[in-house]
Amino acid sequence: MEAIGKATQFVQSAMDMANRIANQQADSPAGAAFQAQLQDQASRIQDGFTLPPQGIQANPGSNPGTAFSDMVSKLAGDVSMKQAQAGDAWQGVLSGQGVPLHQAVIASEEAAVSFQLMVEVRNKLLESYKELMRMQA
Repeated sequence: MEAIGKATQFVQSAMDMANRIANQQADSPAGAAFQAQLQDQASRIQDGFTLPPQGIQANPGSNPGTAFSDMVSKLAGDVSMKQAQAGDAWQGVLSGQGVPLHQAVIASEEAAVSFQLMVEVRNKLLESYKELMRMQA
């Protein structure tokens, strides 16, 4: 049960970090909409940890870390997608395809904040792992 408490603390820390990043972005033109989107994403992550583990049944032939691995892979894929969208938006601005400059800037900021969130999640995971290793030693 102590591991569940650590995981809950980790999720709360990640949500706090996401809220701080979102609050820093609130001064930008699309800050309010992006803040709502980021908080929604953080809430979905927290719901995944707080809901009863319906789909995470221990099957003899399955790896128990698969659901967590899928969540982390999805997070990395979302960040990659946002970075690609930002690159496409800037390409559209520079090539004269009629993409508004503010849309490219917003896409770039979304990609930057998503990347910052992913790095902070990674840092918290490493911190939690190191703490677990210290507890076992």
